[in-house]
This record gives sequence, structure tokens and C-alpha cells, in this order.
Amino acid sequence: MNKKDYDWAENVADKIYAKTKHSVKRSRDKIPYLTQDGIFDDWSDRIHWWTNGFYAGQLWQLYHAYSDEEFRQAAEVIEDKLDAGLMDYMGMDHDSGFKWLLTAVADYKVTGKETSRNRGLLAAANLAGRFNIAGNFIRAWNDGGDGNTAGWAIIDCMMNLPLLYWAGEQTNDPRFSHIAKAHADTAVKAFVREDGSVNHIVHFDPDTGEIVETLGGQGMGVGSSWTRGQAWAVYGFALSYRHTGKKEYLDTAKKAAGYFEKSLPESGLVPVDFCQDKDCEWEDSTAAAAAACGMLEIENHVKEEEKAYYHDTAMRLLKTLEEKRCNWKEGVDYILKNGSVAYHDENHNFPIIYGDYYFTEAVFKLCGKELLMW
Repeated sequence: MNKKDYDWAENVADKIYAKTKHSVKRSRDKIPYLTQDGIFDDWSDRIHWWTNGFYAGQLWQLYHAYSDEEFRQAAEVIEDKLDAGLMDYMGMDHDSGFKWLLTAVADYKVTGKETSRNRGLLAAANLAGRFNIAGNFIRAWNDGGDGNTAGWAIIDCMMNLPLLYWAGEQTNDPRFSHIAKAHADTAVKAFVREDGSVNHIVHFDPDTGEIVETLGGQGMGVGSSWTRGQAWAVYGFALSYRHTGKKEYLDTAKKAAGYFEKSLPESGLVPVDFCQDKDCEWEDSTAAAAAACGMLEIENHVKEEEKAYYHDTAMRLLKTLEEKRCNWKEGVDYILKNGSVAYHDENHNFPIIYGDYYFTEAVFKLCGKELLMW
């Protein structure tokens, strides 16, 4: 990486530190998700929500980089609160990685705390238990017991597989990795289209494993390209390559990344869906930040002559966010604005906590401050 990009990242990292130093004083007992009047709300009473690990993850990144005890203490509060989720079977789902990799596993990696390792392994075991052997996929959401979503799998789950890889390494038990690779193999075939775009939801017959249909999910519709799902594919397959060395995963990550880069509008601002009308002003800054992380991960694994493509794409995404979508005011908690949950959500272009996390992670990757959580 050239010195100019490194210096840029160092400067932005220090701005993230200064900004979060203010927000953590207001949020040390919260589990943030969205904001109210610029201040983080608290989802502590919705303990199963999939985003509940991201603020702690950002705090662990900052603690790892700057050794500020205030960040560690606030992250531990969130980790302790998430114990209530581990004790509720029907509240557990495919997103255990998002919740416990960024809290308990991060804590264990930094401190060696055995209680945190135990939490991570419990979450991994539950995730492994969602594996459907007929279809070789990890089931997504729960239902009320009627089985309506028993055959649903989603592209997001690629980002949760590192919890299984970690558990396998911790226990010297290959069954965790077998499950992760089986799901990834299925995702290569069932989720990634010929042009590199991806499906959000694939509905399998839970008894036979055959594909029933694909669903638009959080994207515009069937066959469209929901940009955060596209980012999950870019980063998720690259991470599975890191853990397994299986070339097909890196090739798939590159394929999804190529579609993402070619679909970027001239502005560099990422829409909610790459297929939405050109005059639609709905954005998803969180997709841009997550995709940048994926591009930088791919850069680490490709040949020298390929590295510039992925590095430059990540820098384009990150510099556009920093110049146009970051709020550095001390009295406002969020960093990134203009995120979107889904295309058909009634609200668009607002701050979401995982946007801040992935922006932080990407910047820290560039300047060598990153804590490897995935």
C-alpha cells in the first residue's frame, strides 16, 4: 500500500477514536442500533436482534488499536447482556457470528478470558445445529413452529461461518469446518449468479434439499442485486478462502466483487439495490463499508498484479464515505449516515450501527490496527 493511503487511514482512524471517545460516554450501558436525534438508542430489551454485537465490535477494534480501557469496559457490558440470548433457543438464529464473534470471541482473542471462549463455543454449537443435511445449508430465521421457513437460507450467513471455523480451531474438531464448508459450497451454486450478482434468499425443500425458489428478500425483487447482500458475498467468500484455502471461494469472492465494482455509480455512493431506478436516491452506506472490507480481504490473497484493482475499489468506497457521508461532530453519536435496512423498508438514508463498524474495520485494515475477528 502506498504511503498516501496509509496516512489517510491513520488520520481517519484517529478521527474515529476521537469521535467514539465522546459517544461511548453516552452509550456505555446501551446496545446501539439506530439513533434518535443523533444519539444512539438502546436495544438491550431486544436481546436477539442481529446487530447487537456491532457496537461492541467497534469498541474492541478501538481498544486493540489504542488500549483505552473505557472501550474495553463498555464492550464487556454488551457481552454480558447477550448471555440472555444464549439461554433462549427460539431466539437464536443464523446470525450468531455477527453477535458473538464481535463480542465474546473478540474478548477472548484480546484477553484470553475463558468465560468469553465458552460463550463463543456455545454460539458456534447452536449455529452448527441449524445445518440441514439434506440440502447442505444452514437454516436462516426461525418460524412459529409451522416449518414455513425451515428451508430458507440467506447470503448473510456467509459472514457467520467464521464463527464455525474459529470453533473448529479451538476444539480441534473438524465437524465445525465441515459444516461451514458445506454451506459455502451450496452458496456458491445456489446464491451466486453467472454475472456475479447474488440472491438474498434461497428457499430449499427442507426434506429433499432441492431448490424451490429464490426470493428478493431485502432487495428490490427476485433477480435484483441487493447491495448489502452483494457485500456479504464479497467479504464472506473471501473469509471462507482465508480459513480453508479453497480456491473456489476466492474465485467466487472475486466474481461478486467484480459485479459490485462494475455496478457502482459515478458518484461512488452505493444504492440500496444495484437494479433500482437511476433517479432513486435511496442509498446504503453500510453496503459500501462492508464491501470495502471484502475488497481489502481479497487484496490480501490475490497475485501482485491483481491487488491494485481491489485496493483501489476499496479506497474509492471509503474515501467517498469519508468525504460525503461521515459526521465528525462530537455531539452526534453515529459516524456514517445514509444507511438503509432494505429496499422495501419504509425508511431510508439513516445511520445504522453496522455501518460504523465496517467503516472502522476497513480503515483499521489499511493502517494495520485491525483486530482479526472474522
